[in-house]
Amino acid sequence: MTYQGVLTKMETEFSSPIEYYLVFESDFLNMNQLLGKTVTIQFIKYQCLNCGMDKPIYRQGFCKSCFFEIPQAADWIMRPELSTAHLDKEDRDLEYEKKVQLQPHIVYLANSSNIKVGVTRKSQVPTRWIDQGAHEAIEIVEVPNRYLAGITEVALKDHVGDKTNWRTMLKNDVVDEDLVQWRDKLKPYIPDEAKDYFIETNTETNLDFPVEKYPATPKSLNLIKAQAYTGKLTGIKGQYLIFEDDTVFNVRANEGLVVAIML
Repeated sequence: MTYQGVLTKMETEFSSPIEYYLVFESDFLNMNQLLGKTVTIQFIKYQCLNCGMDKPIYRQGFCKSCFFEIPQAADWIMRPELSTAHLDKEDRDLEYEKKVQLQPHIVYLANSSNIKVGVTRKSQVPTRWIDQGAHEAIEIVEVPNRYLAGITEVALKDHVGDKTNWRTMLKNDVVDEDLVQWRDKLKPYIPDEAKDYFIETNTETNLDFPVEKYPATPKSLNLIKAQAYTGKLTGIKGQYLIFEDDTVFNVRANEGLVVAIML
């Protein structure tokens, strides 16, 4: 059986273990049901997630010209502290920026390879933690806009990491931490503008991923270079498919590729 479509990040359902779905234009695959089965992934062509053209993907699923023009790829996406919609100030498209930036945002701690601080829209909890492969996470601050979340993250980055080591995360070489203790330890470093939004009484969320076998030495699959790959699926964590031979495929990093998946 063959499924074909343009890759976008896997949809998830928060359960134990987490359920993963690969969604195409006219079909979808429940990836959990493929565990233990041999899967072939074949590169067909590019399809920019914005213009739809067959042009090489530059970043985030977009071709180069779209990446530098559309609001969905502006700098404030990756650096929330650059948000300006709360000042009524346009970057690329004020209407879009207001819609995304002027809504509740969460600053959180997640433990995927180590403790890291991050920002997400409240509507993206716990999806954001799942996508990062975090096995535990906790909210620290809930603020009314993206800018306040961004400056809080910047302040806390001086005292805790903000990056995930994908190899450590995939090997499951992680240590359980007391995130409530970490939250309380970081409280004094929250900027004055966000201090009133500190969340005092919550507990950590634990996440369970559908993995039968973790890779000892993860090797990242470059599908454009390889053109096709066949392997037995043994796990899914974050946005990675994990195969028996330690090959891993980052679905999110390959958004905008049209692929055929053969079972």
